[in-house]
Amino acid sequence: MQDSQPQSEASALAIAAVAAPQLYPEPEWLAHAADELGYSWARLAWQRAAAVPGAWFDAAKAQAVVDRWPTWFKLTVGRFAGIQFRLSPWQEIIVRLLVGWKAPTEVIDPETYKPTQVHVRLFRELRLWVPRKNGKSEFLAALALLFWAIEGQRRGAGFCFAHDENQAREVFNKMGDMVAYAPAVFRSRATGEPIKVFAKQLWNAELRSPFVLMPGKAKGKHGRAPFVTVGDEMHEWVSTELADTLRQGEGTSLQPIRLYASTAGLKSQKTGYRLWEESQKILDGRIDDPTTLVVIFAAAEDADWRDPKAWRAANPSLGLSPTIAFLQGEIAKAVTPAAEAAFRRYHLNQWVEDFARWISVRKWDAASPDREAWKRLGDELKGRECVLSFDSTKSFDLASMCLRFPPIAKGERTKFIWHFWLPSETIEKRVAAERTPFDQWARDGAIVPIPGGVFELDYAVNAALKACADYRVTKIGWDSWNALEFYNRMVKAGQPEDLFVEMRFGTKSLGLGTREFERKVFGSEMDHGGNPVARWMVGHCNVRFDENMNYVPAKKRSEDSIDGVVAAVMAEALAMVPEAPTAGLVLL
Repeated sequence: MQDSQPQSEASALAIAAVAAPQLYPEPEWLAHAADELGYSWARLAWQRAAAVPGAWFDAAKAQAVVDRWPTWFKLTVGRFAGIQFRLSPWQEIIVRLLVGWKAPTEVIDPETYKPTQVHVRLFRELRLWVPRKNGKSEFLAALALLFWAIEGQRRGAGFCFAHDENQAREVFNKMGDMVAYAPAVFRSRATGEPIKVFAKQLWNAELRSPFVLMPGKAKGKHGRAPFVTVGDEMHEWVSTELADTLRQGEGTSLQPIRLYASTAGLKSQKTGYRLWEESQKILDGRIDDPTTLVVIFAAAEDADWRDPKAWRAANPSLGLSPTIAFLQGEIAKAVTPAAEAAFRRYHLNQWVEDFARWISVRKWDAASPDREAWKRLGDELKGRECVLSFDSTKSFDLASMCLRFPPIAKGERTKFIWHFWLPSETIEKRVAAERTPFDQWARDGAIVPIPGGVFELDYAVNAALKACADYRVTKIGWDSWNALEFYNRMVKAGQPEDLFVEMRFGTKSLGLGTREFERKVFGSEMDHGGNPVARWMVGHCNVRFDENMNYVPAKKRSEDSIDGVVAAVMAEALAMVPEAPTAGLVLL
């Protein structure tokens, strides 16, 4: 690369090999970071590095890299695109630590086969945990280019991976953009040939080294010899197999480096959560690993998530990105436990459970002006257009059907009607075991008792056929997992096949419907009529998150019944299906 860039690895090693190691006092920038900015991780890293026998800090090298950084790298996204990448204080400290600390290592000279000592970078791995929108991907991309292209070694390959290839592209594409923004930097000094950017690879002709975009699986990746490895979004890694495979291929390089980064995730994501716990142990000294630089920005577990102090503790680039106005807007939207969990995870970098309480009974009650309306809605809405969903059951539990009626007049709310069935022989047992008034609901007509001890589908089929006669049913949603017989009987009874939409339970099919149903409850745009069984189910209904914080209704205990809530969400999702012939349509 250019003469103004740092010395190559070979020359750096030669100079370092004869340099007299020195002990340096804590520099001013480090004291400021730890005492004024609260970056205790920086002081801990410095102290542990200083304790390594023979380790020393190359202050001139660290300063040179920091000074030249804006001339090498430009930002790539939105309002920042094309602007010089000026290091934020936290980024500058990481750069200084990574490139400055060196330590002696014993090697065999390849020409004389005699033992010799060289000084190489002490830190071999960065683990950066930081919330979204703090420039993580841009920083990773620039660090990767620093070590692979500017300080690279001949045939020193680089690799970039994440949970999958598309996720890894976040960093890889930014590397390509940075190369394109600075053609004078990223080209051969001898020939002027630039680094070439391909769909899945960067090619450095001067060093004869590739930087490769990888899928997230280890199969077929053995035999690689990484010099630089980038692993993004650790929280979503299914395993560490690929990271381990690449690390095990580093044996020929004297100072390889691994650059790992992530936001927090769900505690149920076992690999990511284990890496998080391991990172904390390295940081607090329970694991002795002075070669891994751990950087964690996160609010304390007991912090008030609405407190701007928590935002500042977790977001080192606050004000630049994310902006305070953005976080204030996200806070204003976080009116449910699910939205709170998402805010805490993405913006406070706190690990959250994959379950959260959903709608409070207080909010639910406010969504119906008349709590006795459920007794009259069936008659009042006759002839109206609606969609119908059916959620079947085990042979001894509640089954439910839900009808959703869209508003037809200005100011009218979306209305929901439920039908519930429960085997009569289980009612008395459940009243005693659960202390829930199933018997009273049966007397009031909120539950239809089915003679015997098991659910009989005939009752639901007859109710659905009657609904098709009483109302203009435009779609019928059913779950093939446990309602195939319902579909078959309805079609056999003469209902057109193009009415039916197969709906498979999961965030892909019901995630949007769940959010819209929630929005209607909190926005006073629905009327559930005060149905007491639906109210009871809402009272213990949770939501379950996937890795992207999409969510659907869920129960924490197997004995909890939420079938009516699921049926209502199915109806909401069904109403969002575009008006078109639906024969054979499957909502995955």
